[in-house]
Amino acid sequence: MTTPPPQGNPFAQGQQQPYGQPQGQAPFPQQAGQPGFPPPGAPVPPQQGRKLSFKTIKNIVIVLIVAGVAIGGWITSQDDANTAAVGDCMHRGSTNDDNPDLEVVDCGDAKAQYTVLAKIEGNHSELTAQSKCEAEAKDFQYVYTETNGSKSFLLCLKDK
Repeated sequence: MTTPPPQGNPFAQGQQQPYGQPQGQAPFPQQAGQPGFPPPGAPVPPQQGRKLSFKTIKNIVIVLIVAGVAIGGWITSQDDANTAAVGDCMHRGSTNDDNPDLEVVDCGDAKAQYTVLAKIEGNHSELTAQSKCEAEAKDFQYVYTETNGSKSFLLCLKDK
């Protein structure tokens, strides 16, 4: 009777090489400069770049919106009446007497309705505005006052 040659137990927990691999080599050797996974136990390199969190992006968007609203509000609150000078022509953009929306226009423009005869700095009531315009510009027809803190003024206007 003959005995079969020794073949190792396939269920044994030993150092057995996979089929087709020579003894003493790693199954997939990594070459220098080749991309791949680091060997087990090696430190993981930090990720490149910085990711923005949702909270950071949300805060940036909120700041931009608030800044846009503030700048837009400031721009729309600026009317041309405060930049008007004696001799300028004005156009009334609104029929509302509380906010006529006066703007400076070229005197040759068809939109020109009024001519500025005098501009008087300071805060004036309706009664004092009339007397100030009478003293500064005898031909005036309209009085426009704007009270805006330290930039209050009075315009004495006449039809163009």
